[in-house]
Amino acid sequence: MARSALDEATLDVLDKSIEVEMVTPRRDGSISSRPIWVVVADGDAYVRSYLGPRGAWYRRALADGRAAIGVDARTIEVGVEPAHDEEVNRRVSEAYRAKYSASSPGPTETMLGPEVSGTTLRLTRTGSTP
Repeated sequence: MARSALDEATLDVLDKSIEVEMVTPRRDGSISSRPIWVVVADGDAYVRSYLGPRGAWYRRALADGRAAIGVDARTIEVGVEPAHDEEVNRRVSEAYRAKYSASSPGPTETMLGPEVSGTTLRLTRTGSTP
């Protein structure tokens, strides 16, 4: 079942942020932190793996169903849910294009490709119920 969206204040911070840190635990217990892009579309926050399904942070977050986002000197615990709906992915791609294409056209095109768009994850509140 779908978990609840992030609160408005968090969505606003994520929407205004160019990059956030995706924080995931490794098998050995150490912590991995990678800068990634985040977009807000239709009241939800989404991330994608630039490396597609090969991205280590993506594989860990998907397996755990959770991660943490570092932004504005704070860490936000989030749940992650795959977003496979074509219409949702179209709107997320539009949000990536609107937010990043002017400053980073090449990487933006990578983020819109089918391999990468297949890694779209919706960020949710942790511990919430539907």
